[in-house]
Amino acid sequence: MTDWIDYEWISLRVVPRVHREEFVNVGIVLHARQRDFLELRLAPKWSDHVSGLAPELEIARVERHLDTYARITKGDAEAGPVALLPPSERFHWLAHPRSGILQTSARHPGRTHDLDAELARLVSEQCTP
Repeated sequence: MTDWIDYEWISLRVVPRVHREEFVNVGIVLHARQRDFLELRLAPKWSDHVSGLAPELEIARVERHLDTYARITKGDAEAGPVALLPPSERFHWLAHPRSGILQTSARHPGRTHDLDAELARLVSEQCTP
């Protein structure tokens, strides 16, 4: 059996009407410092769940925001200076509380042997209605 890998994760939330504090978890960002692992994975059909909560919301606008998060997670230089930071610093920037339409949960710790399988499990567990 392989060694345990410690990680942190946050859920990405779409909050269509910030004043009502209703949200839909649409994805997970998982970070494992000891493996230099930082990945964002969106839930399948996340837009259906968001549309169910807020049919008036422009999904294309949310997709642009999520694309920026994904590009920062991957370290895409075209996403701006934050994307050039080391993975740990990018994770902490992504996890910083915001009050806009795209927010994150608190950071949560975990431990696994398989980061990809754990990310899939978290998306399935946290991002289903």
